[in-house]
Amino acid sequence: MLKFAFAFLPVFFPVLFTPCNTDQPPESNKAMLSISNDGPYVLYRNNHVIIKQVDDENGFKKVKADSVTLSRKESLELNIRTDEAGKTFAVRLKTRLENEKAEYAIAGKIFVVSDIEGNFRAFRRLLQGNGVIDTAFNWTFGNGHLVLTGDFFDRGSQVTEVLWLIYSLEEKAKAAGGYVHFVLGNHEIMNLNGDLRYVHPKYFENAQLMSETYMTLYSDSSELGRWLRTKNVAEKVGDILFIHAGISSPVNKAQIGVEKINELVRPFYADSSYNFPDSTVGLLYSDLGPFWYRGYYSGNPVAPLTQIDSTLSFYGAKHISTGHTVISDTIRVLHNGKLINTDVHHARGHSEGLLVEGGKYYRVDALGQKFLMLE
Repeated sequence: MLKFAFAFLPVFFPVLFTPCNTDQPPESNKAMLSISNDGPYVLYRNNHVIIKQVDDENGFKKVKADSVTLSRKESLELNIRTDEAGKTFAVRLKTRLENEKAEYAIAGKIFVVSDIEGNFRAFRRLLQGNGVIDTAFNWTFGNGHLVLTGDFFDRGSQVTEVLWLIYSLEEKAKAAGGYVHFVLGNHEIMNLNGDLRYVHPKYFENAQLMSETYMTLYSDSSELGRWLRTKNVAEKVGDILFIHAGISSPVNKAQIGVEKINELVRPFYADSSYNFPDSTVGLLYSDLGPFWYRGYYSGNPVAPLTQIDSTLSFYGAKHISTGHTVISDTIRVLHNGKLINTDVHHARGHSEGLLVEGGKYYRVDALGQKFLMLE
């Protein structure tokens, strides 16, 4: 197995790092990594796999890079940093990437998290505190399903590490009979199609230092970019419809099935022209589409219960679980459980996940404390 410690081809850049990340308040008993660290990124060029990353060394940035032939891809093992100094986890590259299914049978237990926005620390603590992973980043959730409903990009300073953790957990979950669902939100789509207004500044600087453009890091010539293009914007697990933003009244009227929604939008994830082939695709990419719509929680008027009932009826679901719009410091259940909002201010310390187990719905915190919301 070829492990990359990146002790080769060093290129030094005298760029001072920012000493702390205001989105991630430091824990008093644990050292935090410099937010300047970034990567690794895996790129494909001329039948080679190229690995690049940026390290902070005593306040200076250092670009490290290497490449191997494509035939040696399966021997690679990446070492991914976490939010804790000296703590890493290993990632093996997938042998193949396939588009995700849109509908799944009911799962015995489901853990739902949304809108992490590059906050690795909050993500790690939620997963470890609720028995989804252990301290070595191994899957410990058995045949349970982990559902991530979008906006894991932007604002925070450890987006890359968050993505590699999700990537690595997919195979570990499958091996245990479980599953990881990564449903894309508007911020994933924005990063693919070039709307970069919320990207943490360090990523532009680091891309330049690596002699890359930011867009290349998530293009279809990169491992993370190819992987993201296999993901859906809507999925149904049992009787729960998982979607980042929601189903608007116009989308209801169009009566587009879950599988069809994904089929229509996937070819345009990286499209920045907005010249869509027909009005249906245009609707799905509009403010009324499934990853932008905010009408469940804001607007005049707010979406009526009849609209939600119409969605549930068409999709054969009992609950809709969304992120996208913060309405409280805690996860909220509305309309007698028909609508569940999981978007909370992780960066402000109000970090929660949704646990569905034994027919009961709990909001849970990073300590694993459970608060019953619905049964």
